[in-house]
Amino acid sequence: MRKMTFTIPDEIATPFLREVPASRRSEVVAEALRETLASQKTKQNAELVAACDALNADPDIAQLEKDMDTLSGDGLDEYPWNAPTSR
Repeated sequence: MRKMTFTIPDEIATPFLREVPASRRSEVVAEALRETLASQKTKQNAELVAACDALNADPDIAQLEKDMDTLSGDGLDEYPWNAPTSR
């Protein structure tokens, strides 16, 4: 647990103090923060998925991926430092 100090606008603080018993205030604030952080993460994930979808739909990106696929089998596994040593 960590004790923290926040400044909250009066229009939020007044009803909060009036409606939430002192014994539950930390719990209520923690839950509100938990929900807000989860919502932000969900939004960020949705934005990332949308960006990936946009890139995947781009024909130039598809061509770049195709070009990169031609590099597979470039012989990197044939370098001596990757070969198993004989005993």
